[in-house]
Amino acid sequence: MKEKLLQSKVAIAGAGGLGSNIAVMLARSNVGEIFIVDFDKVDKSNLNRQHYSEEHLGRYKTEALAEQINKINPAVNFIYKTVKVTADNIVELFKDYKIVCEAFDNPVYKAMLVENLLIHTKATIISGSGMAGYSSGNNIKTHKKLSRLYVCGDLESDIASNCIMSPRVQICAGHQANMIIRLILGENTP
Repeated sequence: MKEKLLQSKVAIAGAGGLGSNIAVMLARSNVGEIFIVDFDKVDKSNLNRQHYSEEHLGRYKTEALAEQINKINPAVNFIYKTVKVTADNIVELFKDYKIVCEAFDNPVYKAMLVENLLIHTKATIISGSGMAGYSSGNNIKTHKKLSRLYVCGDLESDIASNCIMSPRVQICAGHQANMIIRLILGENTP
């Protein structure tokens, strides 16, 4: 098991609430290579749910996360690109990865990533949907939607509550990280 994890490679699209927490969980689980793509900087309004602190404010999320991962597990080959994922670069960015984790905030970008990778690559995608608000974390589950697509969340939108709270984001990130580990170890059922 340990050897499989050390030899594995995983890509994450987005380094916000989901992506930063997923990367940390995978590093703590000894995933050998983690590749993350994000273009944004750490902002104070995000500290309630992202794996950053005041010292990271104003820095690119990718760079701040690289620093943290190196402190957590220096054996991890942590690779990052500080670019915006677009329909034009998505296949090139993720073509070398069998497992890609979608961790975007915007539903339009979520759909773009999933659609392009399902059509143009052989990657298995683990996506997140429905973790806003503060309703029961027990509603968040991992769903196998297609042979190469898993969606973690409660699949509902709680935008009416107008908040994204750390516990539900962490629970969803945990589901995504756990499904990645299960896939690495040969398990393909949620």
